[in-house]
Amino acid sequence: LFPETYQFPRRVTPERVVAVMVKRFREVWEKIQKETGAADGRSVTAVVTLASLVEKETRVAEERPLVAGVFRNRLKRGMALQCDPTVIYALELANKYDGSLNTRDLQFKSPYNTYRNAGLPPGPIANPGEASLRAAVNPPKVDYLYFVANAEGGHFFSSTLAEHNRNVTRYRRLQAQNG
Repeated sequence: LFPETYQFPRRVTPERVVAVMVKRFREVWEKIQKETGAADGRSVTAVVTLASLVEKETRVAEERPLVAGVFRNRLKRGMALQCDPTVIYALELANKYDGSLNTRDLQFKSPYNTYRNAGLPPGPIANPGEASLRAAVNPPKVDYLYFVANAEGGHFFSSTLAEHNRNVTRYRRLQAQNG
């Protein structure tokens, strides 16, 4: 279902809404495919799933390709994606999400939990927009393996675990300063 603003008549059926949203997704997907080429042999589901992680990880448009690049690097190395929104999604499916994520939650048993399970989750966790789909179809080649929030709506990106740990400390310090 493609996330966009649609105008429907007052008494539209749910089936019609879904049909229009799916049709729009196919139009956007075909346009992206024509402009960027193939998705390296990955299925539409795999690309949309990756795009959904990108969509939920950042609202900053310029960061979407970087996040997709980090995930691509982690997948290539067989590393866990460790994507917090997948854990939130799993908890929400089980009606166990209370609005905050803690260390115990990261061990929650679910095929969607990318802390416990390698690779992509079994399906999308959100409906990605065009920018996230583009980022997932053709992630840039980056050296980054990690990212953490920067307390200003974006992220700090890093290539090594030591650098990432410094960024986590930096984030925590910024959070403490901001109350």
